[in-house]
Amino acid sequence: MKKVIASVLSVAMVAALAAGCNGGAGETTVGTTGSNGETDPVAETTEAAPAETTTTKQSMTVGTGAEVINLWSFTNEVPKMVQKYVELNPEFGEQYTVECTIIATDGGAYQNALDAALLAGGDEAPDMYTAEAAFILKYSQGDMADFATTYKDLGIDVDAKIEEAGIAQYSVEIGSRNGDVVALGYQATGCAMIYSSAIANEVFGTDDPAKIEEICGAGTGNWDKFWEAAAQLKEKGYAAVSGGGDIWNACEKSADQAWIVDGELTIDPKREAYFDIAKTLKDNGWSNDASGWTEAWYADMKGAGPQKVFAFFGPAWLINYTINPNCGGTQPGEGTYGDWRVCAPPVGFFWGGTWVLGNKDTDNKEGVAKLIEWITLDTSETGLQYLWANDLMGNGAKDTVASSVVMEKSDGKTAICGDQNIFPAFIAGNKYASAKAMTQYDETINRYFTDAANLYANGEMEKDEAIETFKSNVTDNLSF
Repeated sequence: MKKVIASVLSVAMVAALAAGCNGGAGETTVGTTGSNGETDPVAETTEAAPAETTTTKQSMTVGTGAEVINLWSFTNEVPKMVQKYVELNPEFGEQYTVECTIIATDGGAYQNALDAALLAGGDEAPDMYTAEAAFILKYSQGDMADFATTYKDLGIDVDAKIEEAGIAQYSVEIGSRNGDVVALGYQATGCAMIYSSAIANEVFGTDDPAKIEEICGAGTGNWDKFWEAAAQLKEKGYAAVSGGGDIWNACEKSADQAWIVDGELTIDPKREAYFDIAKTLKDNGWSNDASGWTEAWYADMKGAGPQKVFAFFGPAWLINYTINPNCGGTQPGEGTYGDWRVCAPPVGFFWGGTWVLGNKDTDNKEGVAKLIEWITLDTSETGLQYLWANDLMGNGAKDTVASSVVMEKSDGKTAICGDQNIFPAFIAGNKYASAKAMTQYDETINRYFTDAANLYANGEMEKDEAIETFKSNVTDNLSF
């Protein structure tokens, strides 16, 4: 998979990989606007992608070295990390050129293109690549897992580094194939309960995270105390959550059994319980019945829904990139800005994340290993995770990272959360999270399941009928 920059690209190569602007180490090109509103240093191309991907590829080139590392990703997040690494380690950029291909996940475009590139092999195949939570198992344990090299084979002392860094166990579970780590993340997406200080004080007489944890049953693994709190909140005119989907994420990821067991569709009791949870929330008026990623959900984040909402459940990115821009203000006293607090949740789960993998056929193991170790395991103050946690990467927020050691030595005070240090609550959330019940089919099966639960909650079907509808949808549309 090794090639030299001076080589002539064939027409086939150009069709497979968009040509990037060959900037030097640390150079950027005029790019596109990212999700946080900042300009992304990614050179856009207008090349038509192969029919099977039906998307426009973007490219970014970092370094000037003769040895080439092909990096594939579905956003420019990891390419920008590589750019930072080269800024900090210019000798790497003198030895290597990292050619980054970026394809959005829309309609499966990224997965289709990545699969084709891995299967084709050769100089244009990715040496390292990324996968998000929705499809990571396909590449770490599932149909495409054989292409991933183990971190040990890259020369990384992975077991010792994981222990040294305090990497969240769920992240290790997701990235392991037959007991060997083939992928790790840099984010921590274990979830916490994000609650309103003002509502907590009015209803419970305190907003102290430790006391709210007791009131809501943090770490109990069940919702009993939270439902007691929901009833108290309703008496005062407040909704416990925005909608049932806020609870579904926890039900789905806290299950003990995967959807597929020995080739058979299996409904774990913790997931099946969501049918009754969704209906109870609706019947008791304990939510505003808002769906995630809708205007009603965003309105609840600024306190503008039918009932003001006490809590959301999610990772730090939900605070930084969803609640923050939708809270109705930019300083305390405006909307709900500064009113949020964070504590451990009743039920542990994670939501989202990105994992980094290396190709077993790469000819640049040493270079790939350096990048992967710096992104996923380096706990120093020049490692990616420290820079990420302390908003030194230009991401505009203090993000939780995979290493608890890094979070413990970082400043997690966040203005939208009243300058509370949010990291301890997320460290606890990471410990509660588990990945033992995941499969590569989860994204599709989850959609069928929540659709059926909504039919029951809305009174359109009886519970048994809704469950049978779910089963039929899965068996009719998936083969496993």
